[in-house]
Amino acid sequence: MFFQRYYLDCLSLASYMIADEETHEAVVVDPQRDIEIYLEDAREHGFQIKHVILTHFHADFIAGHIELEKAVGAQIYLGSKGEAEFPFHPLADGDDLILGSVKLSTLETPGHTPEGISILVYDLNENPNQPKMILTGDTLFLGDVGRPDLLASIGVTADELASMLYDSLHEKILKLPDETLVYPAHGAGSMCGKQLSSESVTTLGEQRKYNYALQPMSKQAFIEMVTTDLPAAPRYFVHDAIMNRKDRQTLTETISASWNAFTLDEVLEMRNSDTQIIDVRDATEFAGAHLKGSINIGLDGRYATWAGTMLDKQAPILVIAEDDERIEEAMIRLGRIGFDQVKGFLKDGLMSFTDRPELVSQTKRISAQALKELDEKATIIDIRSGSEWESGHIVDSINIPLNELPERLTEIPRDQTVIVHCQGGYRSAIAASLLEKQGYENVLDLVGGYKAWLTTVAT
Repeated sequence: MFFQRYYLDCLSLASYMIADEETHEAVVVDPQRDIEIYLEDAREHGFQIKHVILTHFHADFIAGHIELEKAVGAQIYLGSKGEAEFPFHPLADGDDLILGSVKLSTLETPGHTPEGISILVYDLNENPNQPKMILTGDTLFLGDVGRPDLLASIGVTADELASMLYDSLHEKILKLPDETLVYPAHGAGSMCGKQLSSESVTTLGEQRKYNYALQPMSKQAFIEMVTTDLPAAPRYFVHDAIMNRKDRQTLTETISASWNAFTLDEVLEMRNSDTQIIDVRDATEFAGAHLKGSINIGLDGRYATWAGTMLDKQAPILVIAEDDERIEEAMIRLGRIGFDQVKGFLKDGLMSFTDRPELVSQTKRISAQALKELDEKATIIDIRSGSEWESGHIVDSINIPLNELPERLTEIPRDQTVIVHCQGGYRSAIAASLLEKQGYENVLDLVGGYKAWLTTVAT
């Protein structure tokens, strides 16, 4: 049996390829939308990808099932309760998919979503009666379980889903042997749970011991626990869950349609309409010089998550980047979350407006030491999450989480200095650019964020 785990750090996404090395038949489970990584491995090993399984309709990324179906003719499989625009083979409890000496058996495990399934993987040459591993999708994570509150499941309440989740865990997954290896669809950093581990795999026995959500408790206690203290879900989640049900363009088709170079004058016209202009350079480069009215969402961070949170999923997008490679990366990563409305990019990037000083803006920055010594009146906006703020914050700072900032601008004074910060500086660069776009004239970004402040205060 061939087994390969793939991990996409920027979305905390784990996907898998399983193949029989004699028949060369392969299946991919929960693929990312840019599928070349699976095609390359299949070519290298001489496999044919004949099947693609979605454990559920993902809300945090667009899966690559349509891409694999169109590229290699792979059959798409969903849980039997799934409803989609494209043809698929439904999988119910006990349904098997045989790849030579490899058997994949279905467990219907609703809870994160109603149509959720888990996949038991048997190596028939090794032990035909006991699964070697289970691919749990978003039902069971390492250290956590899938959150039941996401609106991916329209018409089903969080309590109803939490009840289903309890039954899926206790009546199905926890009945498996302790030595069963557990491979989930997400790791640490995902917003699909509360406290996911950074480990890639562990055993069910270890999860039974140490996963807080698998400890003995009543169903009602479980429901109350998994429906409280959940992080705010990014705004694009519902969009993605719906899009994963649709028959749509492939990522390659989307990027091809978006590859349009616009002159500076054309971009200035777009800036005056509803087009969203995003500069994907890092915060330091953006602060030095950028096109007025652009928003900084750096590629070298959780770009897709914050782009999906801060941008309008309906309005056109235009990209500013250093070169074609970075432009393409920006488009791919937007495509991974279903933001296919990219119109194009600024031709010649930064060089197109460096000799037009009236179009250029700079972001003011302040060091933690300078903030400590500041004697003028200033409003400090902490744009971290509420839980981060509660764990420690600068005295007299105001907590406005970044995802809430567009709706809470009236709480920020325009007649005094405003200093924004996050934990390390990535999110505050987004916030500062957004405030500048909204007409705030004296905004400073705290270099190094709260980490730098703690170091400065301690010395």
